Amino acid sequence: MVNSIVLPKIMQIGADALNLLPDTLVSLGCCFPCIITDKTMVELGYMAKVEALLRQQNIQFGLFAETMPEPNDTSILAAVEMVQTNHYDCLIALGGGSAIDSAKAIALLASHGGKMRDYKVPYQVNEISLPVVAIPTTAGTGSEATRVTVISDSATDEKMLCMGSGLIPAAAIIDYQLTLSLPSRIAADTGIDALTHAIEAYVSRKANLFSDQQAIAAMKLIAPNLIKVCQEPDNLAAKEAMMLGATLAGIAFSNASVGLVHGMSRPIGVHFHVPHGMSNAMLLPTITEYSLPGAPLKYAECAMHMGLINNIEDEALAHQSLINELKQINQILAVPTLAQFGVEKAQYDSLLTNMAEQALASGSPSNNPKTPALNDIIELYRKVWVNSP
Repeated sequence: MVNSIVLPKIMQIGADALNLLPDTLVSLGCCFPCIITDKTMVELGYMAKVEALLRQQNIQFGLFAETMPEPNDTSILAAVEMVQTNHYDCLIALGGGSAIDSAKAIALLASHGGKMRDYKVPYQVNEISLPVVAIPTTAGTGSEATRVTVISDSATDEKMLCMGSGLIPAAAIIDYQLTLSLPSRIAADTGIDALTHAIEAYVSRKANLFSDQQAIAAMKLIAPNLIKVCQEPDNLAAKEAMMLGATLAGIAFSNASVGLVHGMSRPIGVHFHVPHGMSNAMLLPTITEYSLPGAPLKYAECAMHMGLINNIEDEALAHQSLINELKQINQILAVPTLAQFGVEKAQYDSLLTNMAEQALASGSPSNNPKTPALNDIIELYRKVWVNSP
């Protein structure tokens, strides 16, 4: 079986990698970028760093700093018009997954027109669009190295999953120093998101030898450092390991797909505005426990690669170690229950069928080692409420 692997053309990884931004633009043949970011990046001074690097090389640029968390199809329209009107030749995405996902969508629509719903799965986005240079400031989504973007449909409240080689950034600048000012809550949510990517990629029905190696490396980097980066913000070694682990997890799931956790997470995010990584965390222990029979060996290996056990001779012990660890991570990192987050049970219950249908429509549950039917997902949503950390 042939696996088609898609990666950014250029990846600059390590401390001070940001300084290579002008050289990266030259390597891509670009000279007139538009920066896609958010107000937080401006307030934290990261935008000023990028601006200074570009001005030092006399590179003219545009700026759109209005991206929103959990972007929807209307939030990017002003940027699409701006890019088309000013004829920028590339985009620089600065920020977390929302900024990078927004930039991918903006590049696609500015290059080819249409609406985001035209490009959602099962459509394969293979069109070549404006190059995107992704500069992540969180260690979590891995969007800098994936052929995926997630944009909500403002009319239907559906989180639309869009996939294809045309969405892979042309370059990624992965500088862990950009995560040093990350608040512990965001570090926790994005970190659990990265761990979820690694686990789901490893057990995915679309997993392959290449993606497995990325997922294994990601788990080995993320598992021992996830709590450290949240509790020890000055631990540079942990920050560096976590940043690389998140990127490798992104490469893994981009080339193997995610599963039921992500499929069920997106509707919770869009209906109740729970941050993506946090909703993954709320789901991860329960959904992992449900999925164990579909890939018992691989889940046991996850426990070993995460350093929880030394071998997989006792699969039952490995599985229990994995579930216990996922629950403990949520407890230590203070992941709230759905109720604690402010979700009203009556509203939650009224949306169970709708959320389950949206989860199935995303396609992600079909990659899960244990494939659920609609009623299974509804029951799992109910169980998640009861079993919330």
